[in-house]
Amino acid sequence: MEPDTTPEEHRQRALLLADLGRYDEATEEIAAGLSAAAGAEPDTGAGGGPDAATGAEPGAAGGTGPEESALLTTLARIHLAAEQPAEALIAADRAAAAQPGTLPALVVRAMALIDSRRFADAAGVAGQILRTWPGDAYAQRTGAALLSESRNGQEALNAAWNGVRVAPAEAEAHLVLAVVAARLRLFDLAQRAYAEALDLDPAIGDAVQDVGVVRLERRRWARALEELAEEASLGAVPAEPPSAVDPEQADPEPEKTPAPRPNWSEPPAVSRPRKPVLDVSADSLDAVLETIRYGANGTLVASVLTAAMTLVSAGISRVWAGLIGFLVFLAVVLWFRSRLAEPAGLVLSRLRGTGRALLAALYLTFAAPLFLLAYAVVGGLPTLIAGMVLAAAADLVVLTRRR
Repeated sequence: MEPDTTPEEHRQRALLLADLGRYDEATEEIAAGLSAAAGAEPDTGAGGGPDAATGAEPGAAGGTGPEESALLTTLARIHLAAEQPAEALIAADRAAAAQPGTLPALVVRAMALIDSRRFADAAGVAGQILRTWPGDAYAQRTGAALLSESRNGQEALNAAWNGVRVAPAEAEAHLVLAVVAARLRLFDLAQRAYAEALDLDPAIGDAVQDVGVVRLERRRWARALEELAEEASLGAVPAEPPSAVDPEQADPEPEKTPAPRPNWSEPPAVSRPRKPVLDVSADSLDAVLETIRYGANGTLVASVLTAAMTLVSAGISRVWAGLIGFLVFLAVVLWFRSRLAEPAGLVLSRLRGTGRALLAALYLTFAAPLFLLAYAVVGGLPTLIAGMVLAAAADLVVLTRRR
């Protein structure tokens, strides 16, 4: 890395590389920019207008927070363009943490949540965008499209109309209205909106062929409209997300005209990032420690209650043990998977090399609730005590590691 290269210059290089479809090299530039931002002094110079891809103010005051957020937002957009939603969500979460409440970070986070199929969370972020920036054309049309992707309905349609009202001369506002209307099966409205978008910007018709991240939203909406047009031509009803449009506010006439189907070709080939840019090993370690702590303690509590129930009735104790053992095991597995920001196999492989004791404790945590199930089947206090010993051993590994 050249000593005089600023984080913003690295970000601009990454945007240029992404526009060429070289996403792997673009992420390397972002990594260099993050390293430069980590050692940079706060910049107090005045800059120009917001950037098209991230909304960052070049040269704006605020130290490395805005710079880091802009770099992470761009990284998230690159991963989204490369169809890597898990990596995009990690970068988007860190961008939002570096500079909370900024529009670009919220937009890219909502996209990553949708691509990760976390529709409820994405709908919440889309609603926040619509409420926070009611007069911003980009926020209104993007929030409407994201809300339509995550939780379709009248609210999304109203937001799309508001986006057109705020910026009637912008083609993307009409494109978003076309997408939202098509999802609600309002094909006449979708056709008129798409025709208006083409009149304002004929390049909309070739949006699917775009690469890069500068026009990521336009390409995303255009692809969505293409898919909806194909579904309409086959008479299919979209399965995700469910429609909640108010029938009294919808067009009362039956809609039979399918959404327009431009002659789009496949986008050019791109080179996807192969190596991670952000180190999530610390987050994964925290997830492992939390899983062991919660799982082992939960098993110990359940085992003590089960043992106490034997004083009342051995049959009731065994039924309780079977039920609570299954629930604890299921909760531990689901908690572990939900807390990880990377594949579980990668985390376990890393632990085999650097933390064998922690890996053994994790396995003991998974095994301990199974002894409750074994007690429910065969009975006997030794079975119950064995599960308690395993859970206590796992807990002890975490406690000694802290010391």
